[in-house]
Amino acid sequence: MIFLLSARQISGLVLGCSLAGMALWVAADWYVAYPMKARPMYVGQASCIRCHQDQQRSWQGSDHDRAMEVASEESVLGDFNDSEFTRHGITTRFFRRDGKYMVNTEGHDGEMHDFEIKYTFGVSPLQQYMVEFPDGRLQVLTISWDTRKNEWFMVTPPDVPHERILPGDPLHWTGMAQNWNTMCAECHSTNLEKKFDLATNTYHTTYTDIDVGCETCHGPGSMHVEMAEGHSLFWDRHHGYGLEDLKGATASAQVETCAPCHSRRSPLHVNLHDGETFLDHYDPSLIEPGLYYPDGQILDEVYVYGSFLQSKMYSKGVRCTDCHNPHTLKLKYEGNRLCAQCHQPGKYDTPNHHHHTDTAATQCVTCHMPTNTYMVVDDRHDHSLRIPRPDLSDELGTPNACTQCHTRPEETNAWAAQAIRYWYGDKRPDDPHYGPTLLAAQLGRPEGVDLIRDLLRDKPPRPDIIRATAVQLLGQYGTQESDTLCREHLDDESPLVRAAATEALSDASLTTFVLEVAGQLNDPIRLVRFVAARRLVGAAAQLLNPKYKAALDKAIVEYRAGQDLVLDRAASHLNLAGLNFALGEELTAREELATAIRLEPYLTGPRDQLAELLQRAGGDPAEVQRLREEEVENLTRDSKLLPRNAPIHYRRGMLLYLLDRKQEAREAFESACELRPDSYDYWLALALLCESQGSWKCAYEALEKMHELRPEDPAAGSIMQRIQQTRAAEKEKSEE
Repeated sequence: MIFLLSARQISGLVLGCSLAGMALWVAADWYVAYPMKARPMYVGQASCIRCHQDQQRSWQGSDHDRAMEVASEESVLGDFNDSEFTRHGITTRFFRRDGKYMVNTEGHDGEMHDFEIKYTFGVSPLQQYMVEFPDGRLQVLTISWDTRKNEWFMVTPPDVPHERILPGDPLHWTGMAQNWNTMCAECHSTNLEKKFDLATNTYHTTYTDIDVGCETCHGPGSMHVEMAEGHSLFWDRHHGYGLEDLKGATASAQVETCAPCHSRRSPLHVNLHDGETFLDHYDPSLIEPGLYYPDGQILDEVYVYGSFLQSKMYSKGVRCTDCHNPHTLKLKYEGNRLCAQCHQPGKYDTPNHHHHTDTAATQCVTCHMPTNTYMVVDDRHDHSLRIPRPDLSDELGTPNACTQCHTRPEETNAWAAQAIRYWYGDKRPDDPHYGPTLLAAQLGRPEGVDLIRDLLRDKPPRPDIIRATAVQLLGQYGTQESDTLCREHLDDESPLVRAAATEALSDASLTTFVLEVAGQLNDPIRLVRFVAARRLVGAAAQLLNPKYKAALDKAIVEYRAGQDLVLDRAASHLNLAGLNFALGEELTAREELATAIRLEPYLTGPRDQLAELLQRAGGDPAEVQRLREEEVENLTRDSKLLPRNAPIHYRRGMLLYLLDRKQEAREAFESACELRPDSYDYWLALALLCESQGSWKCAYEALEKMHELRPEDPAAGSIMQRIQQTRAAEKEKSEE
């Protein structure tokens, strides 16, 4: 039978088939995607500018754009018209020659040389200048240009601001601390690859863009460019736009994108832009002495992230771009209008709240984001956005916003605290503050464990970085109570806390310790696996259940790879020496320590460790003696530069004792005890030394201090009993 279709029916059928075909094509277009494991490549910002001209115009001239530039008429801001700068009797001259920017200054050999300025570094409030050397090193001059005062000045180390830094010192402009390749480059250029050759001690550093370009924040752009230039109706079903999602529902992705360059951290793994978290790639510093004050305020140059994690703003989902334009880097609004995006001006921007009248004092940031000055001229705000606590300043030795402005003799911390109580009452919103707890634990005070227990059980929970700091501090106690708290946090929801608990748990009971830590080898976050591997290698690994061996081996490989990122620094070789020693590879450990000494001969630590390993192996006693004497010289140097640093005096005392220079060792231990009278270990060392000298009065005083610090520790009683037995024997002998 033959069916005849009308023209309309035929048209409808053709249309239906066409629509079905289009639907199939659209479905296929959507379905075809990059593999889940596909990773984009860097393409350079020129590829971005073709479509994103508005963003590029906003970015031009920003601190990111001018993070590093080739020295030119457009980029150089300093005076190179035969200008001079003199400090400590050294006159440096800045001049031009054949169109090049030049400097005549002291070189690594102590002689004056002409150097070509190849690059500028930064733009405001200071600009620095870089010299390239034949071995691939770029060194940053410490003499810099103040872009506000338009004058030369020297960026001095904060701990020795008035000392003359001699050639050979790591702080000299030709030293490691001023080396661009390892100290600066990663955060001033895009897709930086250091390419350090350990065998020749040379660099072959490369980058995609000289400055902080689009792909530093948005990630490698090849996939995005291919999709944008393709003919698909859709972005990729696996990878979206092919870039980092910086506008997601939570703030963490954006904050962690900024964190690598705005945090104090150590690298663990290359390339953050591969779908993992910040803690898969970096180990951030916690609230540690020397970096932060005990209450979490900024002290050293810590670059915002650790401060912001403490803030209520971060806990409420505030992200960087809520305040900062991501391309110009300028604040979105000036003055208190910025804070008024969230905080009602009628409640907070009034004399009833701030109790001040002059314009500067009425700004929110004056009280809640006080500044600290770095690099001599760079004032940076504390991003913990805290409530001023002058009532804690005397107890904790911390600054506060009130007495930073009010500096007359009668305007003391107590005076400011009284004003706060008068205005706002006795109760502070952040009470009980974690500062006293962290200080007590940092000083090893007996009450520290109980205070940490209370802190960890606070509701609502304290910021993760504070809880992690508290847990890490438990490690210096090594008691049943401290270990119980560590165990409770091995499975904490925060990887920062899990890592701290893994680090702090004592191995007093080795079998139990191995069982408890082994599970951390399978943690989803690399930082936790790193710490677990470091704790389990060596003797502990022999007790490991075979089912964890593969995980441990993998974690050790990851750990080695992390150290390979910084093979130009002695610290990585110290870490590798420790790993190899724990694995029973003592020869390799000694080689790593020798490499550390070769790379940074001024550093304390490697010689002492190498001497100990050589002595264990029956090495040349003269070599052991030489290494320890050189180490003592370095520690003596450091004790003069940092006379208030108790650990330096203690380490020096230990070495002097090994060199049988007991009186000098005793003086060093006494200095350490004077600086840190709450250190049990320091008093123990002094007690043992005084015992060996027969200085009974000194020994008794040290033992009394030990007992005060740890009444339940039997060590003081055992030493006392031994001394009494010795004295009784001496008396008996003298009576014969």
